Order: sequence, then C-alpha cells, then structure tokens
Amino acid sequence: MSGIQAPKILRRGVWRYLSDRDILVAAFVTAIAFAATAGLLYVAHVARVVWLATRSPASAPSRRTLLVFGRRLVDDRPEADFRQRLARARDDALAGLASRVYLLGGFSGGSVSEAEAGRRWLLGEGWPRAVPLALEQMSIDSLENLRHARVLLRERDDDPLPPVWLVTSRYHLARCLYLARRLGFDAGPVAAEPHVPWTPRYAIRLAMEAGYLMWIDTGMRWAAVTGNHRMAARIT
Repeated sequence: MSGIQAPKILRRGVWRYLSDRDILVAAFVTAIAFAATAGLLYVAHVARVVWLATRSPASAPSRRTLLVFGRRLVDDRPEADFRQRLARARDDALAGLASRVYLLGGFSGGSVSEAEAGRRWLLGEGWPRAVPLALEQMSIDSLENLRHARVLLRERDDDPLPPVWLVTSRYHLARCLYLARRLGFDAGPVAAEPHVPWTPRYAIRLAMEAGYLMWIDTGMRWAAVTGNHRMAARIT
C-alpha cells in the first residue's frame, strides 16, 4: 500500500467541476428551480440534511462492512473531523460491529493519501487485528470514494454488493447516503460525532451540504426528464 506513488494533486470541492458542461447545466437548472420555488427547494434540502444529521446513530446498529470517508489532511495527518470518523470506526470494530473496514480517500495534498494517513492513525490508536483494514486511495470526492469502493467490494462485476455502513461526519451523511443508494449500495448512515455540535462552523457545513445535495438531486431529476443518459450515468 505504502508504495503507491502520489499522482498529480487535483483540485477539491465545487471548483474542480466548473469546466464540466453537464454539471454547469445542472447548476443552471438548480438556480432556476431555486428561484421558481422562492427558495423552498433549498429549505427542503436543508431539512433533509439536518434530519439525517440529528437522527443518525452514533454507532453501527449491526455488524457490516464499514466505509469510512476521508478528509483533506493537515501536515499529512487527519484533521479533527477525520479523526472523529476514524475513532467511530475503531470503536465499532472493537465492539465486533465491523466485518471489515475500508478507508476512503486519495491524495489531496501532502505525501500520503487520506486513506493511508487514516490507517496510520488507527494503528497508532490500537486496531483489532481480526478486522481486515483496506484502503481506497484513488479518489478525491465522495462520489469517487463510493465508485471505487464498489469495485473493491466485488470480486466480479456481477457479484452483489455487501450491506455497508457509511461512517462520516453528521453534516456529510445525507450526501453520502444519497450517492451510495444511487450507486446500488444497501447502505445506512453512522455518525462520527455523538451528537450535532451546534456551532456557527457546523451550521455553515450543514448549509453547504444542503446546497450540494440540491445541486446533485436537481441535476439527476433534470437528466431523467430530458433523457440525458450521459448525465444520469454519472451516479449509477
């Protein structure tokens, strides 16, 4: 794993997509839908994000494969949100609730992948040897995380996907669950934090996630209405 060479660092976040025609069309349609509904469409997505953030369990309800989402590293080490996700996976693994664990995250800056940095943190904090720990190191966003995890979880293309728990920060759960289910996962959410920390920073994160989710969902609905199979195939 450690012998993997770091590829060229790609730009993260919304800005990396602004040269993509389909995504720009989705953004334009989303803006029209936002205006046409006087913002109510966005409010509905805020409610969806907040509902899942507040209602999701803080531990795996049953034994499954865990998919742990990474975050951009700081000095090649997991930052606070990522450490919470890793700690949740470790606690569930120690409790016998993880059949195996995949750490998701490629090279987003620095000399190691997010997944490799997560592996080092877990081994340093005490990882149960009986639970297999695997790395997905080729992605830099949540959709790529799940696409690559889908390949890793199957020995053959026609094999069924095992049920999984998605382990991530509460603000991030709604988007990950939406993407996972569109990609064919039998997935459920597991929150990294014991509860939602109602701070200004966290409120901003929830608001941003609602915007991302509205953009993705509206784009997929537009693709279905217009028969744009190329756009729809992005999340199938």
